[in-house]
Amino acid sequence: MSGALLALAVALAALPWLLARPGAPRARRGGRRTARPPLGTDTAVLLDLLDVALASGASVPGALAALAAATTPDPVADPLRSAATSLRLGATWEEAWGRCPPVLRPLAAALEPGWTDGVDPCPLVRQAAASIRSRRRQEAQEAAARLGARLVLPLGLCFLPAFVLLAMAPVLLSGVGSLLGG
Repeated sequence: MSGALLALAVALAALPWLLARPGAPRARRGGRRTARPPLGTDTAVLLDLLDVALASGASVPGALAALAAATTPDPVADPLRSAATSLRLGATWEEAWGRCPPVLRPLAAALEPGWTDGVDPCPLVRQAAASIRSRRRQEAQEAAARLGARLVLPLGLCFLPAFVLLAMAPVLLSGVGSLLGG
């Protein structure tokens, strides 16, 4: 009977891990969802590449075109190329970035003051990349803290019966045996 209860307890403790598939997207707390880049494009790396292009003296449309050429097989290359071409042809900032995917919104936000107000975009691009990395680091630390709390129950359900069977039971059996035999 106790074996069946133990098996049931272990099954109930493992249920959240069995239901959560590793590749399934999870809803974030607070309704926020971070924009995950398609096909491995990392927004922070895109911002770093953009910073290098701008620091080397390229104009904003030139840097966007170079970034589009560097990421050509990726789906973000077409919106980058489109924005660069639109800006070169005289479109407004909103028109150029109108159909921008969520992955490229940090790029657009970091470059906008440089295009509209003439501000040096390099520090803004660096700050945007640092902000993304800082947010990811914070999310990883929070996930690691939650993992510690989630592991307590399964570890307790596995180690407590083993401790009782391997450490307590022999002592109790020897004590009961000496009391009944002696």
